Amino acid sequence: MSLVNPGTLLTEAARTGRGIGAFNVIQLEHAEAFVAAAEAVGVPVILQISQNAVDYHGALRPLAAATLAVAGEASVPAVVHLDHAERAELVVEAIACGIGSVMFDASRMSYADNVAATAQVVARCHAAGVAVEAELGEIGGKDGAHAPGARTDPRQAAAFVNDTGVDSLAVAVGTSHAMTTHDAVVDLELVAALRAAVPVPLVLHGSSGLDDAGLTAVVRAGITKVNVGTRLNVAMTHAIRRVLDADPAVVDPRKYLSPARTAMTEEAAIVLRRLRSGAGELPGHVHDPAGD
Repeated sequence: MSLVNPGTLLTEAARTGRGIGAFNVIQLEHAEAFVAAAEAVGVPVILQISQNAVDYHGALRPLAAATLAVAGEASVPAVVHLDHAERAELVVEAIACGIGSVMFDASRMSYADNVAATAQVVARCHAAGVAVEAELGEIGGKDGAHAPGARTDPRQAAAFVNDTGVDSLAVAVGTSHAMTTHDAVVDLELVAALRAAVPVPLVLHGSSGLDDAGLTAVVRAGITKVNVGTRLNVAMTHAIRRVLDADPAVVDPRKYLSPARTAMTEEAAIVLRRLRSGAGELPGHVHDPAGD
């Protein structure tokens, strides 16, 4: 299956009420883990490279090339996505790298400036066959739309989509970035209202703050693309700590990155099963939130 059209993937998922997991890639092990999880569950996956990850590595192209290569070898549908790009020139670079989906984040601007800037990016991306996600307001943890109390208005969201031509929309309904606990409270009635008003798939950032039941609930309410990053990095870091605490003499990175990759694969698979099933706990699975 390998790389697929992101717009078609999300549109079809929205039509059928399915959730698609979108996971943040920082190192090669992240991409390998997320594809392995998707293959184990038998579902599509979105591999995201954030602007922060680009800045960490100092360039987009090397990480993009590695992530595209991993996605291209996947036996399930896969998408590589540029996440939270605030710099239009980074979007241009992503297009040149062959990335098929970008999130342009002009949410720190005024509404009018956000519409204007996003519409320009959409025109450029659509000319290159690239799908665009945008954000109305700002997502919490980044001083924005998912900040405490921030909520997306359905009528404004519908107008924003109409005026910009975006392919998907990130909305503020109660989650926040970088949460290490699973106690976010999502306004499910607002999600349903947004789903009814907005003609494109809805995206939920900050989904690490949801417990397993919450992942199922937001998809049932109308979220299609579910972004998870911190939860998977917590699993990765805990695995590394266990190895190093057990044997402080370990210096070969493969000795701790291998179990870290396995831990991320297992955790990502839990998330993907939740998004796929939409029907509560799967038989035989007991998930311990304290182990996240």
